[in-house]
Amino acid sequence: MKRAVIVGAGIAGLATALRLGRDGWHTLVVERASARRSSGYLVNLLGSGYDAAERLALLPVLSDRALGVFTTVLVRADGRPKFTVPSAIAEAALGARSMSVFRGDLEAALYEAVGDRTEFRFGTTVSSVDQDADRVRVVLSDGTTEEADLLVGADGVHSATRTAVFGPDLRVDLPYIVAAVPLGDLAAVLPESSATTFIGPGRTAAILNLGPQRSSAFFTYRCEDPRSELRRGPVDALGAAFQDLAAGVPEALRHLEKDPTSAYFDRVSQVVMPRWSTGRIVLLGDAAWCVTVFAGHGAALALAGADQLGAALQRHDHDIPAALADWEAGLRPEAVKRQALARRGMYQYAPPSRFHVWMNDITIRAITLPGVRGLLRRSIERQNR
Repeated sequence: MKRAVIVGAGIAGLATALRLGRDGWHTLVVERASARRSSGYLVNLLGSGYDAAERLALLPVLSDRALGVFTTVLVRADGRPKFTVPSAIAEAALGARSMSVFRGDLEAALYEAVGDRTEFRFGTTVSSVDQDADRVRVVLSDGTTEEADLLVGADGVHSATRTAVFGPDLRVDLPYIVAAVPLGDLAAVLPESSATTFIGPGRTAAILNLGPQRSSAFFTYRCEDPRSELRRGPVDALGAAFQDLAAGVPEALRHLEKDPTSAYFDRVSQVVMPRWSTGRIVLLGDAAWCVTVFAGHGAALALAGADQLGAALQRHDHDIPAALADWEAGLRPEAVKRQALARRGMYQYAPPSRFHVWMNDITIRAITLPGVRGLLRRSIERQNR
C-alpha cells in the first residue's frame, strides 16, 4: 500500500487525504494546530471546484449546509442604502452548478468524509525532510520519523513545508489585511437572508445575516504595514479601520471584542513559484498558488487540485515525479489566471479612490439592469472553463 504524509488539515490537506484514501493510499495528516479551525469566511464552489466536490461525493452533505443566494444591500458609511442587488443576480452569476458554504462547514464535511480513512496528529509539525529516488523521510516534532512514497505540503500560505523544501521569498505579501468574524443572531440589526456591504476608498465591510449561527462579518482594508497591523491584533486594528461605520459593523466589532480568537485575521498574500514539486514532494492549495480572497476561488482550487492530483497519480501509477509534473501542467494555467483576476479584484474590495468607488457602483448597478443577467452568467461561465 502506498503511503502519503500530508502537512495541513485545512481544505487542501483534507481533500487530498480523502481522494488518496479512496484510491487505496494510507494517509497521515500532520497539523500544527491543536484542533481544526471551525470559523472562516464564505467560499464559493464553482467550476472545477464544484466538479471536484461532486466526484469526492461531498455535495449531498454540503447541500444541508449550503447558504443559498441572498439579497445584498450596498450602503453608505452611516448605514443608509445606496441600492439593492437582488438574490436573483447572484443566482445568475453563480449558475446552477455552484454552491456557497462557510469555510468551516466545508472543512467539517471533508473531515467527516475522511472518517477513519486517515491518521491525524494534531499539535505536530515537520522538523526535517529528506528524500531519495524511492522514499521521502519526514521527521516530526513528536520525535517520530515517517517514511512515505509522497509528501504533500498543504499547510497554507505561510507554509513551513514550502520554506523548508523550496526556500524563502516565494510569498508575495500585498498591502492589505483580511478578516472574517463569525457572528450570532443579527435579527435585531439586519433582515435575515441578506447582506449589507460598505465599499469605500481602501476598504470593504460586509455583514452577512443568514440566521442564528449562520452569520459572519468580512473585512478587508489597505494598509502600508500589514505586519504592524497583525501585531496590534484584530480588535484594535479592525476597530480603528471600521469604527465609523454603521449597518451591523458596530455589533460585529463588539462580538469580536468578546471573543478575539474566533476571528480569522491575516495579511493578504499570493504565492508565486516556478515549480510546485520536487521529486516526491509536492505543494498543494495556498501553499503552492495562493490566489488570495480577492479571487474567490481558493477553496475551489484546493478541491480541484486534490482531486486532479489523485487522478494523475492513478494515471502514472509508480512514477510519482511524472505524475506530479503532469498534474501541475494541467492545473497551473487556472491558478495563474485566478491570481491575475485577484490582482484586478483588489480594486473592487479596496478601491484606491472615491472615483474608483463610483465606477464600481456604476458597474454593480449595471448588472441589475434587465437583460444584463444573461450576459453576466455567460461571462462567469467563460471564466470558469
